[in-house]
Amino acid sequence: MSDATSAAKAAATQARHQLADTLDELEDKFNVPKRTGELVEKAKVAYKKNPVPWIVGGAAVAIVAVGLVAWAIFGGDD
Repeated sequence: MSDATSAAKAAATQARHQLADTLDELEDKFNVPKRTGELVEKAKVAYKKNPVPWIVGGAAVAIVAVGLVAWAIFGGDD
């Protein structure tokens, strides 16, 4: 084999490996169950570190939900 053929095969092999690595990275990045699990773990750690903002946020959501239900029940049908 000539040096040009060997170099072309080596370049093709290297390009194939780079493409495989890129596809693996993309697959990992768009893996929704894995990303969801990571987000849940981050939330758990943040809650354990400081639960006050989570409690305040939950209370705010509950107040808004109760307000919307009350508005729907007691609001006029103008």
